[in-house]
Amino acid sequence: MSGGFVVRPAEPGDAEGLVRLARAVSAEPEAWLISADGEWRSVGDERRYLKAVRRYPHAAVYVAERESDRAIIGRLSLARDTHPASAHVADLGLMVALDARRQGVGRALLEAAVEWARGAGIRKLELHVFPWNEPAIQLYERFGFEREGYRKGHYRRGDETVDAVLMAFTV
Repeated sequence: MSGGFVVRPAEPGDAEGLVRLARAVSAEPEAWLISADGEWRSVGDERRYLKAVRRYPHAAVYVAERESDRAIIGRLSLARDTHPASAHVADLGLMVALDARRQGVGRALLEAAVEWARGAGIRKLELHVFPWNEPAIQLYERFGFEREGYRKGHYRRGDETVDAVLMAFTV
């Protein structure tokens, strides 16, 4: 892939780089990431998660890796909906390192998601994005995602709840 990075399926050996990326992105003032305890998984937990995903055909994790230093600069995770009536839908999450944004990394990861979805029989990709994350919303809309809803107080962050925009892409 051009642009000085490659997109590939994540491997257990990527755990440390993925945890480093998640911690950096979640430390940004906008607080892009949310977890129940405010912390990302440990390296060991991430490694176990990546090993499990490799054996599970209904989920995938992709990384964008900078060619010059092999640093992980992006992550995309996908998981098929577990309900039988919506098994044609997969949820995705995307993060890109601050210094790698607006360089095609997000788009390349989304292209990998669509390729995976087609192979897995997925017909719809969904995601949640914070309403103040305009750069991400613009990326998703340029890619072809459409806004499907607005979820008030959908996520907890500390003692408050924050809204989310629901967006979807038809594969």
